Amino acid sequence: MIRKYSTTLHGHRTSFSLEPAFHDELKGIAEARGLTLAALLREIDDTRGPGDNLSSALRLHVLEWLKQKAGGLST
Repeated sequence: MIRKYSTTLHGHRTSFSLEPAFHDELKGIAEARGLTLAALLREIDDTRGPGDNLSSALRLHVLEWLKQKAGGLST
């Protein structure tokens, strides 16, 4: 199920829709990097393309983070 979340980015309120699992991963990424969730969201927002959807950019960030983590595992 998709949930709507609200945050402030650069002084403007905005919302995004994500599955709770993606939101939980974003919180984990922020913690692992020593950032607040708000700081991570700003960073992702700042690096997405002008026409890119914030929700999609957040999901792609989680995907890239997990892919990098999986690539770092030794088998």
